[in-house]
Amino acid sequence: MLSVETLQAAYGAAKVLFDVSFTVGAGEMVTLLGRNGMGKTTTISTIMGLLPAAGGRIVFEETQLDGLPPYRIAQAGLGLVPEGRQIFPTLSVEENIQTGLPDAAREVPSNLYDFFPVLREMRKRRAGNLSGGQQQQVAIARALASRPRVLLLDEPTEGIQPSIIKELAVELKRIRDEKGVTIIVSEQVLSFALAVADRVVVMVRGSVVHESPRRGLDEAALGKLLSI
Repeated sequence: MLSVETLQAAYGAAKVLFDVSFTVGAGEMVTLLGRNGMGKTTTISTIMGLLPAAGGRIVFEETQLDGLPPYRIAQAGLGLVPEGRQIFPTLSVEENIQTGLPDAAREVPSNLYDFFPVLREMRKRRAGNLSGGQQQQVAIARALASRPRVLLLDEPTEGIQPSIIKELAVELKRIRDEKGVTIIVSEQVLSFALAVADRVVVMVRGSVVHESPRRGLDEAALGKLLSI
């Protein structure tokens, strides 16, 4: 469904990604796993057009995404939950989610609240007053409001307590299964990455060094890769 082929990216003269390649099948949940600073966020940003690709190709079905502006990539069917959530703290929960709708004047679909019932109760509350986990739920609901076919989440567990991380893993699987959304997760928390992944792509210093299905994964070998 999505193919990243020999992707390269740089910040000015500093090259960050080196020939990153992986594919994502329809309905699959793939985790980009690696320590901080290994290129996961840069990969997500480049796929979404927030950072121009310096080389390679990104193809979503038959549409080549590299070179397109972010709004065109969103229109093609990709949705982003950014690192740090980046919600609007002075807007209500409901208003935050409305910003993701194709038409901001429309009401939030009730089925979005089915995934995160606490947001229905808090929909009139300022989003900046919510906990980190609740704010992450707002960010995911906002991305889902655009009805994406591929959902990208960048470091979704950052700043969230362990009990909420477990709930988040359950809800992502439910979103994938019930909405048929393909999901790509950038993550450095190993337990969460393995809990949600159908397939794991390991990044080290801007390159893909390992890719394998979650089933039968050698966790000891994976731990050694992540220590490089």
